Amino acid sequence: MRDVTLTEIFNQHIAQKFLNRSGLSHAIAVAYHAFHLAKEQNVDTDIAAKAGFLHDIGHYTWYKNGKWDYELYRKNDIHPIKGAERAHKLLIRLGENPVKAKTIALAILFHTDSFLPSNDIVRTPLQQIVKWADEKDEEEGGMHHYRTIDSIRAINSLKRLDEMIDKELEKDSK
Repeated sequence: MRDVTLTEIFNQHIAQKFLNRSGLSHAIAVAYHAFHLAKEQNVDTDIAAKAGFLHDIGHYTWYKNGKWDYELYRKNDIHPIKGAERAHKLLIRLGENPVKAKTIALAILFHTDSFLPSNDIVRTPLQQIVKWADEKDEEEGGMHHYRTIDSIRAINSLKRLDEMIDKELEKDSK
């Protein structure tokens, strides 16, 4: 039994605020990719999907003269740092196991190396999965953040993924 589901995360106003800012459709797609990659790699599918879902919760919108400025974002963004903090705080408030919450936050922190002075970091298998899951859904110029999904479809997608995770965890416990 999981302490917190993706659906419960989605239903929090703070999650909706920041997931809509960074692209809810992208967040759900990355959660699905992370789930499947974790399943292939024998990594905890629950924490992988949660880290994938919340990986961009720290995004700030970078605008110049009223238009999205991708280069300004690439030069100045620290969304993995802010996202790790936001996700950890949200998960703890929802009752997530503290060890899992920290593991998820660290996977969010290291899902990209865009904020690091060098890209020579050694990632855990979970951190690498979240990085790959994000890269699988990327579009040139950050356009993946602008795909839309209606809230009914979003919640139904998350419910399906929650069911898939529960099945995997049940299978693993036998």
